[in-house]
Amino acid sequence: MVEQPGCVYCAEWNATLGPIYPKTPEGAFAPLQRVQKAALNESGIAFARPVVYTPTFVLVEDGAEIGRIEGYPGEDFFWAMLGLMLAAKTDYDPDRGAGGDELN
Repeated sequence: MVEQPGCVYCAEWNATLGPIYPKTPEGAFAPLQRVQKAALNESGIAFARPVVYTPTFVLVEDGAEIGRIEGYPGEDFFWAMLGLMLAAKTDYDPDRGAGGDELN
């Protein structure tokens, strides 16, 4: 999760989904790593394109971006978009449990 101080959408995500994300099948499969927008160059992640908006949720495999969700469109849309991204870009199976990708 790329975030920055003062981002109201980051604060909303942190308040509504932050506490439950690690307890979900998606959170187990793609653990959240937080990266400050000002420190992107120090993250060690090869981003596919510049990060403009916060929050931006970047799916990383072997240190490289393989997918992203830009912004926080609300809880329902976030889960739907995350599920679609994980299904399209990984071998994620919600019935199988934890796996090996990261969500930054």
